[in-house]
Amino acid sequence: MGRPAVLLTVALAILPTCGTGAPVQRQRKLLLVSFDGFRWNYDQDVDTPHLDTMAREGVKARYMTPAFVTMTSPCHFTLVTGKYVENHGVVHNMFYNTTSKVRLPYHATLGIQRWWDNGSVPIWITAQRQGLKTGSFFYPGGNVTYQGEAVTMSRKEGILHNYKDEKEWRENVDTVMKWFTEEGVALVTLYFGEPDSTGHRYGPESQERKDMVKQVDRTVGYLRDSIRHHQLTDSLDLIVTSDHGMTTVHKKASDLVEFHRFPNFTFQDIEFELLDYGPNGMLIPKEGKLEKVYAVLKDAHPRLHVYKKEDFPQSLHYAAHPRITSLLMYSDLGYVIHGRVSVQFNNGEHGFDNRDMDMKTIFRAVGPSFKAGLEVEPFESVHVYELMCQLLGIVPEPNDGHPATLRPMLRSGSAPRLGRGPPLTMAFLGILMVLVKFTKH
Repeated sequence: MGRPAVLLTVALAILPTCGTGAPVQRQRKLLLVSFDGFRWNYDQDVDTPHLDTMAREGVKARYMTPAFVTMTSPCHFTLVTGKYVENHGVVHNMFYNTTSKVRLPYHATLGIQRWWDNGSVPIWITAQRQGLKTGSFFYPGGNVTYQGEAVTMSRKEGILHNYKDEKEWRENVDTVMKWFTEEGVALVTLYFGEPDSTGHRYGPESQERKDMVKQVDRTVGYLRDSIRHHQLTDSLDLIVTSDHGMTTVHKKASDLVEFHRFPNFTFQDIEFELLDYGPNGMLIPKEGKLEKVYAVLKDAHPRLHVYKKEDFPQSLHYAAHPRITSLLMYSDLGYVIHGRVSVQFNNGEHGFDNRDMDMKTIFRAVGPSFKAGLEVEPFESVHVYELMCQLLGIVPEPNDGHPATLRPMLRSGSAPRLGRGPPLTMAFLGILMVLVKFTKH
């Protein structure tokens, strides 16, 4: 076989690899860790040596602004799609159907495929379609299929799961390390339900919350030790972040937001309601009652902000989705919405305007791709998806983030080149055509 024929054979052998998404250099691994409800300044009244070390050795944002609405499922899905909530459609922690009136709690909603698979493809599926294995450990949205495809490796917590068990936290970290080292997984999203649960129960200024932040910090230390133990330091990038912050609820205020006490308002005018879930609410008035209900509610309480869907602030990127009802509302920081009766008793809550500082959250990153000792200005969580795609070397889906926003965090030349895509395939086809022409002469 002559040299041109050999070159042609090699090109033909390489070409299929471009279509499968195999990276053109050694694949970097990525671990995204979310500690639910970790407010941006929780490390300022608690000693957090491991988070501090992570910041010194990597990148720290002054704070990160979550998406609105500042709830667990919507904000977590923004992180893995790079889309604002109105564009990915996971608009609430609860599944609801305005026709059947069905409303399901958070845990049940985690397993409802049609709530999550709403046209947007999260990063797990995008990475898998480009040749990588992925994993989701308790991460919201990671236990359903998208366009018929499931995450390679996944775990879902039970309905009575104890979010506070530190021993289990370490076991979960151990499992994730095995996924990286034994299963060939390139991307894992790992979720912890704290300090959110403790913040809800005891309040964000409580000693119990401070103790839980210490547990979070110990877990970050254990995680980084595990990365070193499994010899992943030079290949794994670690991002530690959260979905939203937390604020103290004014439970004993003299001006509680209580629908059952509003003059001239009656639930007899309402076809569908989604109230009593923190500071947010949705209503569908009965036919012909929209203007009447809106007129009653828009000035019913100085702490309550009520909008027709089309008038909701566009800057919040929330109301344009079809799942949003004709009337929607949110209350001021620290005030929750009570519907037919006053049933909300949490000492801490989130779901408020994402511009409120108490809703801001953390961002830390360390690993071979990240600069060391860098503190960056605040940014929106919608940009994290593009960063993760750069780290993995995959082509992102259409999204609302911008690839340049977080690129300054990265070392020069650190992120892998894209592993697939039309330009690369066309380049090889061009080479192939030249070789074919060469072999004819």
